[in-house]
Amino acid sequence: MYKTPVSVLVVIYTPDLQVLLLERADHPGYWQSVTGSCDPGESLRQTAAREVAEETGLDAESFRLIDWQMQNVFEIYAEWRHRYGPGVTHNTEHVFGLEVPQAKSVSLAPREHLNFVWLPWREAAEKVFSWTNVAAIEKLPEMTGRPE
Repeated sequence: MYKTPVSVLVVIYTPDLQVLLLERADHPGYWQSVTGSCDPGESLRQTAAREVAEETGLDAESFRLIDWQMQNVFEIYAEWRHRYGPGVTHNTEHVFGLEVPQAKSVSLAPREHLNFVWLPWREAAEKVFSWTNVAAIEKLPEMTGRPE
């Protein structure tokens, strides 16, 4: 079954704007926030909560999961296009924020991620590989109403 070209990106952060990053198993050295494609019939919020649970072991509904009402359309990397239907070249990503009380250890999905790190938001924005992830993290102070 092909992946749907609609996905979520979930920036997980603490009140002092520490951001959780995950290192991709299929690309060591590539760091990112939680991401994932929508399953058929699933709402964006359900996708965000499911992906957070699968990739970190956290229960998103126990915290503050907010749809930031941000969308990014980007070209799917050629190496990953085989996961999508014929002729699909672009994905629409919806951005969410998830505030947790403090930085904590998470349970990684070993097939997806090798490691995790909590970083101050500016450092996190410099470390991620995706421009959409950079843009989302850079919006964190504005989205939370917290000083930079």
